Amino acid sequence: MSPKARVLIYVLRRDLRLADNPIFHEVSRLFQQSQHPFTHFLPVYTFPANQLEVSGFISDSSNKSPYPEARAPVSGFWRCGQLRAKFLAESVWDLKKDLERVGSDLQIRVGTVHDAVRSILQGYKEHNEVDIAGVWMTNEEGVEEKREEKDVKKLCKEFDSEFKLWVDEKYFVDEKTVEPLRSAPRKTIPAPSTLPPLPNHIPPQSEPFEIPDSLEGIMAALTKPLGDDLGLANVAKWPKGAESAHPYLGGSKSGHERIDHLIESGSMTAYKDTRNGLLGLDFSTKLSAWLALGCFTARQVHWKLVDFEDGKTPLGKDAPGYGKGENKGTAAVRFELLWRDYMRLCTRKFGPRLFRVEGFRNDQNASWKYISSPFSDSTDKKNKGGSNDDDTAAAVLRFVTGRTGTGLIDASQRELFLTGYTSNRARQNVASYLSKHLGVDWRIGAEWYECNLIDYDLSSNWGNWQYVAGVGNDPRGESRVFNPVKQALDYDSQGEYIRTWVEELKDVKVGSQSEGTQDSQNLMGVFQAWRLPEEEKKRLGIQSVEWVQKPLVKIDFSLNRRGGGSKRGRGNGRGGRGGSRGGRNEKRGTPEKAHA
Repeated sequence: MSPKARVLIYVLRRDLRLADNPIFHEVSRLFQQSQHPFTHFLPVYTFPANQLEVSGFISDSSNKSPYPEARAPVSGFWRCGQLRAKFLAESVWDLKKDLERVGSDLQIRVGTVHDAVRSILQGYKEHNEVDIAGVWMTNEEGVEEKREEKDVKKLCKEFDSEFKLWVDEKYFVDEKTVEPLRSAPRKTIPAPSTLPPLPNHIPPQSEPFEIPDSLEGIMAALTKPLGDDLGLANVAKWPKGAESAHPYLGGSKSGHERIDHLIESGSMTAYKDTRNGLLGLDFSTKLSAWLALGCFTARQVHWKLVDFEDGKTPLGKDAPGYGKGENKGTAAVRFELLWRDYMRLCTRKFGPRLFRVEGFRNDQNASWKYISSPFSDSTDKKNKGGSNDDDTAAAVLRFVTGRTGTGLIDASQRELFLTGYTSNRARQNVASYLSKHLGVDWRIGAEWYECNLIDYDLSSNWGNWQYVAGVGNDPRGESRVFNPVKQALDYDSQGEYIRTWVEELKDVKVGSQSEGTQDSQNLMGVFQAWRLPEEEKKRLGIQSVEWVQKPLVKIDFSLNRRGGGSKRGRGNGRGGRGGSRGGRNEKRGTPEKAHA
């Protein structure tokens, strides 16, 4: 009788890469030895039913999903929208192709990680010719992810199999001392040239789900059930002439091509000066989506920069700064990568408090405005003394559909819904607007970003929303208020970004910023449409549009007096002056969520 096959299972989550992957590296190293503890290797990725809607993988309409809909608990938004689901599917498929090239493959599953692993372990238990050599996975910091790790560990104990939790290499630096930052990161690990074969027998996906055999099929299954609950498609339509700032495919291949382009084009060198841009492809690095899924690591970015700075490879040889050491642009990219570490460490420290309305600061005094969601079992509005009314629900709907009447906010929200991306500068203003100007529960904004952002990252998203809302790790707390009109003037001085994405304002004629001129009035009208002269509103055909005539907030600002903003919770149409120091405070803003 031939000896039993011994299968090592690798459960992947946000480590979708072959290179600089500690598990793939170790599996390859062990297999090349004569005495290795396994004969076959099974990499598995599960589309998690608690974070993505998976009912589209059911082919028979008479069957129902055993899992509840993947809805956000506070707002009821889908936890993962179509554009993020597409990027994720592309990233998973890209790894599958990479594994095929080194003699392996990626098994795709649907459900919870617990159920997927149990199905495989049970299937092998019933197959007498296979033993489980072990189940390996890399660690994550999130609450749900920690629960998955505990679940798999329990399953391995139940099935008498080894469990090993590896440290994933998502952190930019491991050491406590990070200065000088350029020399702190460890070296990266090369991709394996070969991996052990797949087992001859692989337990199938459990019913009622079926896994398509193509990328197109996977994407169709992920996006099919995502209905347009809010009627957004009828509100935000793609404006003529607008282009996405994030037209990229998911996966390591596309991600590394992006890094190389940034170096060769000089965008890395210029990053410090361009990172607050609003329009275009290269004002920021746009690397965050690949970093969030582990398609490449921060260290891989770093060492490519080192090679460029030291002139070690031809990459970027014609770009400014080649071979001249670290410059302010590349240093700024490293700094933003370090901020990702910081946000992940905050998640490690605070755990479930990442999602609580009182935040890391445990702020029990704030009185937020809440909305009722048919999908929500939240009792915060009862316990925290906040309000809950139809006006707040209507304001939130206008907020997410880009109809607040504040140009920078509306442009960002429409861009986000249509492209899955919006800039760092816009994100800060949007978060401040919802939490400080409207006084609405900041978690609604965090969940909206979770649904729509292609580059959604658990720690960066929720940590930064807390930071801007004043309940996170920001010593200024309540005092940090962004004035979105002043910010628009500073970063979109001719209203080009706003007029690109808010099509109703596209033809507003702007020019000189001199106080008192018609062009000046029109420019301020781009920033707040209610300020447009009545004859201009009529010319544009927007004189009867609700968000033009009745903005959620009229923000106090004029060209000859910078600063000012409404106090939190005064979303009543009256101008507020609670942020008179905002012009200074807002300059620092939040960390960039590593659009580095």
